[in-house]
Formats: sequence, C-alpha cells, structure tokens
Amino acid sequence: MPQSFLNKRLIYALATVGLLAKVAQLQMFAQNKFKVTPEQYIILSMLVENGELYQRQICEITRKDRPNVTRLINILEKEGYVIRIPDVNKRKIYKIRLTDKGRQIFTEIRPYLVNLRDETVKGIEKEDLEKCNETLGKMIDNLEKKVKLQM
Repeated sequence: MPQSFLNKRLIYALATVGLLAKVAQLQMFAQNKFKVTPEQYIILSMLVENGELYQRQICEITRKDRPNVTRLINILEKEGYVIRIPDVNKRKIYKIRLTDKGRQIFTEIRPYLVNLRDETVKGIEKEDLEKCNETLGKMIDNLEKKVKLQM
C-alpha cells in the first residue's frame, strides 16, 4: 500500500475523530443543560490547571485567535465565571482569573467529560494510547513548523 494512501487515510481518521469528539461534547453539554459551552469549558479548565493566565497565553494554548478568545472571556466574565485582573506593569493587559463560581461549574462538568473521554478510548491498550499520543505530538510539531497562526 503506498505511503500517500496511508497518510490520506490517517488524516481522514484524525479529522473524523476530531469532528465526532466535538459533536459528542456539544451533545453532552446540551443534554445536561450546562451553562457553558465546550469552548468556554476549555478556558475554565486551563485556568484551573495554570492559575491566572494572560489572554495571549490562552490564545497560544488553545490555538484560537485573539478575537475569538476575547469573545469567550467576555461571556465567561459576564456570567461571573472569570474576572480580569489588571497587570501591575502594563495598563491595557489583564490576567484572567477563575472565580469560585467558575471553579464550581468546572467541577460540575468535569466528571461528565472524564466519562466521555473514557468511553472514547474504551478497549484501547494503554501502550497503544501512549504511542498514539507520541505520534500525534510529532505530527503537531511538524505542522507547527509549517503553519503560521495569527494570535
């Protein structure tokens, strides 16, 4: 089987997994009537893991452009899930901080996402998942050298 055929099948499979994972998350959030979207939850999750972050850092981690991240943060701030903390050195730069309300919604949603992730990898050996993760990391590195993202 030619290498290009394998590459084509692999890229198609990756795109399909990404699409199905996104749809599964959207459906799960809708069924449970969560008050945030999966995209907003990702930002909450990053703040739980990292503490305060600058918007630029959120853009880099999520690989989303600044206007999209600004929109998500504005919604989260309006709902009381995050607050903007002025940077002590620069006037128009803010750190984003999770509020207690934001931590509460994160904690409420997390078990559902963990369950969904467990279902996603059900029946796959740990070693296979580790090798897959390593391979995907190499693919990401290759693409990051090729792609210039505007953040």
